[in-house]
Amino acid sequence: MEKILALESTVIAHGLPFPINIDTAVELEELAAETGCSAKTIGIIAGQIKVGLSREEIVQIASRKDVLKIGTAEIPFALAKKMWAATTVSATMRIAHLNNIKVFATGGIGGVHKIDQWDVSQDLAELSRTRMIVVSAGPKSILDLRSTVEMLETFQITVVGYKTDELPAFYCKSTSIHINRVDSFEEIASIFLFKEKFNLPGAVLVFNPIPDEHAIEVEQFEEWYRLSEHDLDASSVKGKGVTPFLLSRLAHYSKGKTVRSNVELLKNNVKVACEILNQLSKMQ
Repeated sequence: MEKILALESTVIAHGLPFPINIDTAVELEELAAETGCSAKTIGIIAGQIKVGLSREEIVQIASRKDVLKIGTAEIPFALAKKMWAATTVSATMRIAHLNNIKVFATGGIGGVHKIDQWDVSQDLAELSRTRMIVVSAGPKSILDLRSTVEMLETFQITVVGYKTDELPAFYCKSTSIHINRVDSFEEIASIFLFKEKFNLPGAVLVFNPIPDEHAIEVEQFEEWYRLSEHDLDASSVKGKGVTPFLLSRLAHYSKGKTVRSNVELLKNNVKVACEILNQLSKMQ
């Protein structure tokens, strides 16, 4: 089994500020290489799907103003229009699956929005049908966490917490929402192999909490979020623009703390994903 780890490109184009986005993208690939894995950042370059962006393509995705944020549904649109596009969790999973990649590391998954509960991320639909191990620091903190967890259960997505039985929420380490716990990479790989054996659809979604030293207290986050939400209400931003807008305002009010935490949880997720990938390769 070739040890390839999928990485998304939306965090480069819309999740982190320039030039931190470039430095982080490069560092994540280097971290994977140190473990014997090959990280492939996925994106669409001028209407062509790329599994493994070059350094120059990463710089372009990070700095261009015309990079579309796409889920699975928009992949054919971006290809037909020959666009540059950054792939979210859903689009990255779909492309990775088509290329027989079985492990994917990301920051946070999308879910049910607090502001508009009809605004539900395509990530959940893709997680429900694509068999892959996805390592994440939890649903993004800006989401309705309980509704998101209910949707994960309804869609029969296998959710486990790595060394935790409490749902992490991206910047925040704990939420008092119970999830099933695993304590080893072998357990995670075994769960995935049973899904393969019995042809069960959907992801094994591994929630890996942000390291203690980079976590943000829930009360502090909620204060920054209220200010950011007020800015959103005063703006005309809708749909796919909501999350990048809120992340930008959170970075402003936290004086960059949320950006630093985002980078650190990404690095932590890549390390854990590579350990899972190495274990999976031994067991197949």
